[in-house]
Amino acid sequence: MRSRIIAVLTTLVTAATMTVATAPGASAASTDDNRLTAVVTTFQDHHHGKAVTYDARLVPVGALAGVAVRRSKSDTVTELEVYGLSPHRAYGAHAHVKPCGPTGAAAGSHYQHVQDPKQPSTDPAYANAENEIWLDFRTDSYGAGSAKSEVSWTFDERRPASVVIHERTTSTSEGEAGTAGNRLACINVPF
Repeated sequence: MRSRIIAVLTTLVTAATMTVATAPGASAASTDDNRLTAVVTTFQDHHHGKAVTYDARLVPVGALAGVAVRRSKSDTVTELEVYGLSPHRAYGAHAHVKPCGPTGAAAGSHYQHVQDPKQPSTDPAYANAENEIWLDFRTDSYGAGSAKSEVSWTFDERRPASVVIHERTTSTSEGEAGTAGNRLACINVPF
């Protein structure tokens, strides 16, 4: 599956435009049986595009991001690829419930399969990589990085709307679970 998602991202990067694609035989009205959606875009300094940076020092304007999501009846695989971010640095990233906006806060909280009744959620019983989509990564000397999340559930009528990149990797500690510091950038994703 990874090679299929990477192939879609590579094709989209070559096209150098923001693109949404679905797997062969899928349509917008199809069920979630093996549906593949991919987005490739560049970060802008305004929220009217598909991706916005809130900290151009760590996520520069013009840096590239690609997100691919494969959904089946029973699981969801999400991959994030970035290029041109600050090199040799660890970042956190998660799926969020709302689209990107003028500030990082506009994306709302993390998408949780089973919602914590107390928000913002820092309880490790809810804020964990099995109940949320976590995509933490480390960049190389080119500012390139990648991450993959595999969860054994899929979406119902609730769906995330974006992926937010944070300033540090995600905490798993009691009372801090799910936190990853400031919101540096956001990518709108049609999950």
